[in-house]
Amino acid sequence: MRKSYLIWGFLFGILAVILGALGAHALKPLLTSAQLSSFETGLRFQMYHALLLIILSQIPKLANKLCLFLIVLGTILFSFSIYFLNIQDILTLGSLSFLGPVTPIGGLLLISSWLILLINTFKLKTS
Repeated sequence: MRKSYLIWGFLFGILAVILGALGAHALKPLLTSAQLSSFETGLRFQMYHALLLIILSQIPKLANKLCLFLIVLGTILFSFSIYFLNIQDILTLGSLSFLGPVTPIGGLLLISSWLILLINTFKLKTS
């Protein structure tokens, strides 16, 4: 179980670097400053949660399976909906506005995972 979340952390990290380079170079002339800023928010949250997954996969007493799953799903819904909403005009797939409500759902999942971590921290036995 922990190995799979470690892999997710590394994949999110790799993708954040790749998408960051894409945003900084290829997308910069194609996006407005507001779109680029939003895209960067998705990248930042993706990298934060990639690092969190890597750390938590090594601390089994703190993060349960539900918490780790919420981080993965929340990151996908939050960050990737932001990416697609900002590049929808470039993709010429038509409107992806249906993804608008997906972003806050992803955010709620991420918040839930952090709350689980807080609760689990209070449950830890200290020596």
